[in-house]
Amino acid sequence: MARKLVYGMNVSLDGYIAAPGDDHGWSEPSDELFQWWLDQELAIGLMLYGRKLWETMSSYWPTGDRQADATPTQIEFARNWRDTPKVVFSSSIEKVDWNARLFSGDAVEEITRLKAVDGEPMRVGGATLAAAAMRAGLIDEYTIVTHPVLVGGGTSFYTALDNWVNLNLTGTRTFPGGVVLTRYETRC
Repeated sequence: MARKLVYGMNVSLDGYIAAPGDDHGWSEPSDELFQWWLDQELAIGLMLYGRKLWETMSSYWPTGDRQADATPTQIEFARNWRDTPKVVFSSSIEKVDWNARLFSGDAVEEITRLKAVDGEPMRVGGATLAAAAMRAGLIDEYTIVTHPVLVGGGTSFYTALDNWVNLNLTGTRTFPGGVVLTRYETRC
């Protein structure tokens, strides 16, 4: 059985994962939402990152558990982040650490190869990398955590597609502050 590929992020109501200037300030999670994200990450066997998201994650999470104000959930998230295998897709980075390997070839071919291997689910992160996987029809599940804010532009969660992608709603949940989770699986 092929591995499942999940694409999920915090998204503004108008569909952006980052506001202009790469601003993520609008998406600070509540304690409940952060715990939910941790629970999701604990079920992931391999993380797939584009360069920008890798740089963001690797600038904080390797030592996130040693921050003076780190909560127990943040400590566990940091430890899980370090321990989970990662593939970083980039042709401009020369070296990665923290249980990661660098891949500079064709991302769609490599993701297709990784999906064909038995194993725990994979999560793709980063708008450009996820867009390539989305256009190639490789994403099995979309996890959209919508925050009640309109940011007016920035980095879109979605990409232009050549064909429709039909989805089945598999779950919803609300979080403090009016944040709403919707989870969809790709219809075959």
